[in-house]
Amino acid sequence: EVMQLREFLPKVVNGDLIEMLQKACAAETMKERLGQEQEQLRQECLHLRSRLDAAQSECQKEREEKLVLREQLWESREQLQQQAEFCTGLGAASCTLLWSTSSKEEAVKDILHSSEAIPLPLIVAGQTLESFVKSLDGEAKAEQQDSNSHEQQFVLALAGVVTNVAAVTCGRDYLSSSAHVLLETLMQQLELLKPGVFPKLKVLMLMALYNVSISVKGLKYIREFPGLLSLIWTLLEDGDSEVCLHALRLLQSVLLEEALAGPGLLLDDPLLPLERIRTLATSSRHPALRQTAQETLDDLGSLRTSFLDPHGTSSSDQVHV
Repeated sequence: EVMQLREFLPKVVNGDLIEMLQKACAAETMKERLGQEQEQLRQECLHLRSRLDAAQSECQKEREEKLVLREQLWESREQLQQQAEFCTGLGAASCTLLWSTSSKEEAVKDILHSSEAIPLPLIVAGQTLESFVKSLDGEAKAEQQDSNSHEQQFVLALAGVVTNVAAVTCGRDYLSSSAHVLLETLMQQLELLKPGVFPKLKVLMLMALYNVSISVKGLKYIREFPGLLSLIWTLLEDGDSEVCLHALRLLQSVLLEEALAGPGLLLDDPLLPLERIRTLATSSRHPALRQTAQETLDDLGSLRTSFLDPHGTSSSDQVHV
């Protein structure tokens, strides 16, 4: 039997069987390892699920808090809007009252004799005008605004206060010497305002500049503004008659300064809108504007004549305006 087993055993237990047994052992080992890994993954999945549940509950809590905060934000925004409207209305009423009061010389003296280096109304006027003009995003937005809104009344009242301050001798002397920033702000905002936009504000600012120009020092300072002439030429193209009228009056002050100080750049300016001034003098339906335009033409003609023929010895070289 031993001899038979020795003879038949190699035929039965061959290399394939041994290889299969080895693979079976390896598969069993792999199965055990995969089971362990699966159990580890299951534990990790349970851990991640618990973290997900915690994150979802926290997210839900934050979402509810966000809704509460959003409601509070809307309430605060509504309250802020109401407060802003109230403050604007109060400011408009106060400044309108101050505008009316500043028409008296004693009131202007009281404003200028405050304890501050620069009176508060003048500081507020400059800052408010600058921010308001920047808020006018083009002509379309300006036309959509209510002309009787508290904001516009507030701005007009501040500009009116500045105009009334400049109408008094002590006021324009103060503006000419100690409020150069405000004067520059007025001219800069006039440059930024497009034709046809808020003509009432333009008129008040032009009136303030004209009142300041009555002072020799004020006229000299205004004349030194780099874009003054181009500003006046642009304002003369405005469709509002009052704007053109006060632009011409400011131009008359500049012409007076030219006549006193000698020939400057005005007469040599190629952009001098003589045709526009002639049109205003002949075709305007505004009597005061027609008269002022004609006076401006006469002043220009006299100025040209005095510079070209100062002794009046010859009239052949006169340039007619």
